Amino acid sequence: MSQQNPTLKDEEWRYADAKALAALSPDTFEAWRDIDVAPGETHRECFVLDAAEPSLTRIRAKVGEGARLELFAVNLGGDYTRMEVITRLETGAHFEFGGVTIGGGDAVREFVTRTTHDEPEATSNQVVRAVHWGEATGNFLGAINVGRGGQRTDAAQDFKALVLEKGAAANAKPELEIFADDVKCAHGAAIGQMDEMARYYMASRGIAPDLAKKLLVRAFIADALAALEDESEAERLLDTALAVLDDAEAMIA
Repeated sequence: MSQQNPTLKDEEWRYADAKALAALSPDTFEAWRDIDVAPGETHRECFVLDAAEPSLTRIRAKVGEGARLELFAVNLGGDYTRMEVITRLETGAHFEFGGVTIGGGDAVREFVTRTTHDEPEATSNQVVRAVHWGEATGNFLGAINVGRGGQRTDAAQDFKALVLEKGAAANAKPELEIFADDVKCAHGAAIGQMDEMARYYMASRGIAPDLAKKLLVRAFIADALAALEDESEAERLLDTALAVLDDAEAMIA
């Protein structure tokens, strides 16, 4: 039987680009990359997703006892661009994820995560920021699953989006499934426009509107990279994201 591509009827693909899904080869959806972090080790990777064509990045990770996995990504693809991360944490392990979707046009850019806490005392933290204009869309679908063995889990997700133009959009679908009784799990989502009071304050101090906007966006997306201890790499990701603003012709005055 031939493999069928996902459709918008599939819950984990509900905000995707239907035309892009239909056009992709079925083999694309089986192209998983596996990351296995040995007990006590730390593994860190940074990604810039900037393909002009529809693109899927799919990662399956196993984080060993007391180990740490850190993934940071800037998604500025020119078409449908999705990064999906499925993570399973062993005892005392930690997963850190920081993601930024940014851009205009009519692209759909999304992060999808599923983090499983089946063993005790593991922690996870996910921070995603989205900035879009034109007819672009930024999505975050994040699921946290805590099994009966996941006592003393501490897990959090935080999603915020800036919509700079009417016509742009952002979607968030946080999901918690908890079967343990000694856990700390939290999620938050907020979607809005730029803080006009902050812009007015900066203008009153002589800061040009374009510079004020860039500074505000920089501060906004920097939250997603705050846990990245490599300062030079954090600056590289920030500069890469902000360069999209410099090149945009559809910025709001």
